[in-house]
Amino acid sequence: MIRLLFTCVASLLLAGSTVVAADPPVFRAGAATNHITPPLGGSIVGGFGPMVASHIHDDLFARCIVLDDGKTQLALVVCDLLGIATQVTDEARKQIQEKTGIPAANILICATHTHSGVTALGQNRFATKPTLDEYQKFVVTRIVDGVRSAKNNLRPAEFAFGTVDIPEHVFNRRWHLKEGTMPANPFGSTKDIVKMNPGAGNPNLVKPAGPTDPAVSILSFRDPEGAPIAVLASYSLHYVGGVPSGHISSDYFGVFSKRMLELANRNDLDPPFVPIMANGTSGDINNINFREPRGRKAPYEQMKNVAYDVAEKVDQAIKGLKYRSDITLAAAYKDADIKFRQPSEEQLAWMEKTLAAGPQKPVDLSFIYAERARSIANQESFPPIPLQVLRIGDLCIGTMPCEVFVEIGQDFKKNCPIQPAFLMSLSHGYYGYLPPPHQHKLGGYETWLGTNRLEVEASDKMLAELYEMTRQVQPAAAPNEPAKTK
Repeated sequence: MIRLLFTCVASLLLAGSTVVAADPPVFRAGAATNHITPPLGGSIVGGFGPMVASHIHDDLFARCIVLDDGKTQLALVVCDLLGIATQVTDEARKQIQEKTGIPAANILICATHTHSGVTALGQNRFATKPTLDEYQKFVVTRIVDGVRSAKNNLRPAEFAFGTVDIPEHVFNRRWHLKEGTMPANPFGSTKDIVKMNPGAGNPNLVKPAGPTDPAVSILSFRDPEGAPIAVLASYSLHYVGGVPSGHISSDYFGVFSKRMLELANRNDLDPPFVPIMANGTSGDINNINFREPRGRKAPYEQMKNVAYDVAEKVDQAIKGLKYRSDITLAAAYKDADIKFRQPSEEQLAWMEKTLAAGPQKPVDLSFIYAERARSIANQESFPPIPLQVLRIGDLCIGTMPCEVFVEIGQDFKKNCPIQPAFLMSLSHGYYGYLPPPHQHKLGGYETWLGTNRLEVEASDKMLAELYEMTRQVQPAAAPNEPAKTK
């Protein structure tokens, strides 16, 4: 009788109960900045001659975004550095995983390529078992803390992606010259078919050796009420420059961020809005119109002109974007087997002769490249090449650890199996310039052994690896709907 009573009561309770479905995951985003400004006295990189940092014009930053779709977390970090050694990003990603739980494979760390920062590349960025110097350790700590702070700032968010064309600031810097006017390269040869930076207004110009990419890719994150959280823009512009000797500066990348903050006019936000400019694929692109003579400008003038114009056009483009909150995330990371170039017998003979003669002037390019050739010839092993793909909603971002030529970025945009897509340079390492194979045949600074480090076919192999890696990050198809791929 008691058992029957319990059975009846249980039946009545079940009949009157309602099954409550679990709440769907909420997409969240958070952002933060952390300064990586070095102490004065260090060596500024970006030129062939030594230059000591003697003045801080503006601080350098690691600008960080953390994303969370309820299952997967990503982190994106853009640092105001010429380049960032793989050993630095490896250590930072390791510590971020330990302290936040974000998988190391889901963390993108890249450099802007400012030419007015102290080096974070260490003594040998190609070493397989390097030791971090003091500035590299400092950068690691600041990156890790920046990502931790960005994760602390996670809140419900919406995401939008778009592009805006700004062609007036990008110019291909490799040029064909009139027959008989090509100067000798540091190897004593005039076999180069094109020249980098031939001089504005040079009467011997024939045509540029490649295209430009005017598109600025824009990732915008805001809260459900419309308050901005972060904007990450990527433009294929090397840098702008116009910095006095010895100055520390984030170049136009930092000025863009400051101007975006002014345009947002949201000083009331806490946490604050974080705008970011990253380097797209600008290995052969700069801000000089070589067809016209270039007048002298005040320090930082051109940098400000470019940054303000780009910021204002990005700000206008953001106003027309359509936001979504049903965003899923994915990432894949791989150490690819890409070979490094080695000196030929002819180059080794030239190297020995040049080194024996010693430097012939204070900045002797022949001696500098002979030393680089010796370093390459004496290295016993070489590191693998880190590659990464991230998916944010329908968007795919690919990375390469080089100064990537614009044509390679255009190839990725067009042929990536997930669309839309774009490529970011100088990510997870700094392994020199990356021209496509046909540009190697033209010669020029970006193809010289010591400036260029990887095998001639490296760009084709790296693109193929990235396209294959997109299989791991394909968005899940809705019922009766195929995955969104090209």
